[in-house]
This record gives sequence, structure tokens and C-alpha cells, in this order.
Amino acid sequence: MDPSSAAAALFWGALSSASLYLGQLLAKPLGRSERATGLMMGFGAGTLLSAVAYELIPRARLEETWATAVAFLAGAVVYYAADQVLDRRGGGSRQSIQQGMGAEGSGSAMFLGALLDGVPEAFILGLTLALGGSISVAFLAAVFVSNIAQGLAGTTSLQEAGTSDRRIFWMWTGLTAVCGLASLLGFLTADRLTHASAIAEGFAGGAVLVMLADSMMPEAFHHGGRAVGLLTVVGFLVAGILTVVQ
Repeated sequence: MDPSSAAAALFWGALSSASLYLGQLLAKPLGRSERATGLMMGFGAGTLLSAVAYELIPRARLEETWATAVAFLAGAVVYYAADQVLDRRGGGSRQSIQQGMGAEGSGSAMFLGALLDGVPEAFILGLTLALGGSISVAFLAAVFVSNIAQGLAGTTSLQEAGTSDRRIFWMWTGLTAVCGLASLLGFLTADRLTHASAIAEGFAGGAVLVMLADSMMPEAFHHGGRAVGLLTVVGFLVAGILTVVQ
């Protein structure tokens, strides 16, 4: 194992989630503008949709084995079940941008929910770095951009739930550290997953797609209006171009 490559996996995983800080910074000027936040979430959703389509579940892998399709469905079911548990414990409003909704949530449950959203993506970053020899710029950009929107919405909800800005900062710091470690874990386990990388990526793809359909896109359309559809297409196109260029 190359120590420098392992360090790179740790760095990229942390960087992908560090955009949560940008979301926190934007919460003050944009957090009260539900439309602006909805439009940003739509763009971020488009980038993640592109990542699922072109990076995690390309057609070739579905043709190679049904195991990838099964893993995709398994990831969706596991995320759905875990999300339901966290919703009942007060984490359901972690991506809500409606004023007053955050007051109904639990700070700890929202944090665990944010981990549930971010860890699969970070793990795949480390895995693809190990298997491909370089980071996937398109997937990294998709995760980074979507985390800005999630950081903005999450910060607003946490603030309304009574969480201080200082504590929110440390929550995002903890999440960033965990995502860095998840990316490192993906990198370190790549050798054992050489023949199962498509399964791991399929599992993550299913989880990400459920997250988008269950919370991120409904919130974006509800508050951003019909223009969210256009921003989603733009986000999808930008991430798709990055995939082709790389």
C-alpha cells in the first residue's frame, strides 16, 4: 500500500464533506430564502443523479452480473430503513428548508442522518481512487456541490432546533473527519473488493438515489419552484461533462 495514496484517499474524502462549511456560511445570507436554497439543492441533486448514472451504475456493469442490480436494490432498502428509524427519532428535517420545521428535529438525530447521507459517497471515493489510480473528478464534484446544499439546509434546521453555531461547526467537523476515514476505509479494502467493486458501488448508488427521491428533490421542488427542473438538468450536464472530460 502506498502511504501517499492512502493519505490522498483520506484528503479527498474529507474535502468532499468540507463543503458543509460553505453551506453553514451561506445559511445566514441564503438560509431565509427558501427559493434560493431550493434552487441550489436542485443543482446539487442533478450532479448526484449524474454520478449515479455515469459513475456508480453504468450499463456495462448491469450486463456483467445481476449482483450489481441486487446490490443497488439492497442499498436502497437499507438506506430507506435506516432513514425511517432516524426520522422517528427527530432526524427527518435535516434537509428541510421550510421555516419552523427544524424546531421539530433532534440535533443528534440530524447529525446521524447527515452521516447516513455522506458516508456511502465518501467510501466510494476511496474505492474508486484505489481501483482507478486517480480520483473521479465528476463524482467528487457531485458530492462536493450537493453537500453545500445539504450543509445549508442542515444548518438552518439545526439552528431552528436550538443548536448553536459553534456546535454546528463541530458537528460538521466531526462529519468531515468520519467521511475522510470512510474514504480511507474504501481505499484500504479495495484489494479485497476487486471483484466486488461493482457491487459496492451499486449499493451506494441505490442509497444515494433513495436519498435524492425521498428528501432532497422534493424539498428542492417544493421551495424552489418549477425552475428547479432546469437547475437539475444543468447540474446533471455539468457532472456528465466532467465524466467525459476525465
